[in-house]
Amino acid sequence: MKVLIATQKPFAAAAVRGITEILEAAGHQPVLLEKYAAQDDLVAAVADADALIVRSDKVTPEVIAAAPRLKIVVRAGAGFDNVDLPAASARGIVVMNTPGQNSNAVAELAIAMMIFMARTQFTPATGSEVAGKTIGIQAFGNVGRLVGAKAKALGMKVKAIDPFLQKEQIEAGGAEPASSLEELYATSDYLSIHIPATPQTIGSIGYDLISSMPKGATLVNTARKEVIDEAGLEKALEARPDLKYVTDVMPDNYAALQEKFGLRVFATPKKMGAQTAEANLNAGLAAARQIVDYFATGNTRFQVNR
Repeated sequence: MKVLIATQKPFAAAAVRGITEILEAAGHQPVLLEKYAAQDDLVAAVADADALIVRSDKVTPEVIAAAPRLKIVVRAGAGFDNVDLPAASARGIVVMNTPGQNSNAVAELAIAMMIFMARTQFTPATGSEVAGKTIGIQAFGNVGRLVGAKAKALGMKVKAIDPFLQKEQIEAGGAEPASSLEELYATSDYLSIHIPATPQTIGSIGYDLISSMPKGATLVNTARKEVIDEAGLEKALEARPDLKYVTDVMPDNYAALQEKFGLRVFATPKKMGAQTAEANLNAGLAAARQIVDYFATGNTRFQVNR
């Protein structure tokens, strides 16, 4: 089978070697498409692919329509909103992610960003310590649990909410369950977001939630840009000069936010959550192994569409 590895933001060299070795050992033909200039390049390259590995690359209906042999798409990472699931499902194409492979990298970044803002972006201004503060975690999955464990090691109180978990499961993960999303925001000095972008969550975090946070609070977003109501965020920062926002997904209105709020806001130049050598390698190898297993046994354990 021909497996196209299409990455505008390439895997590390070690990951590419590992992916290639796994696929070739199973009798598959890996083909690289790296740093491509336009979406048309992906459309052309996928024409004879049986399988596709991507990172944040857009697998649109146009891409799927151009790939008559395509049977499986694996997103090397946890989020999969860059893949058009209805279009894939309509064609009977299996879509998978690689949950857990990037989790520690994202969790470490969330903690680092929190401290970066607590210490006033490492400027000479007086900052604050995170020990003794409360961190709220919105979604207590692989990343959320790791953030909680690291925060607890720093002496923080950890609270969490997750619509898919029971109170006992959150407690077993080392966090105090919040009674509601509103209560979580209203009682968290730091609020770390780990929800996916879905029709239910897009634009769900806006003025009301953000402005309800305690004095001096910081909102930390290593999830998706789309979950933030950016107009509501700007309004909350205007109304509350004590609030801060730090994100790994640059807002559309970032220039305006910087101009208005200075050191109270920060966005990474590009999404950095999975940008570690370890996460890069782990996610890439997992994607290759899942493709091999799918073709060998039909295993669809990590399928995200039906």
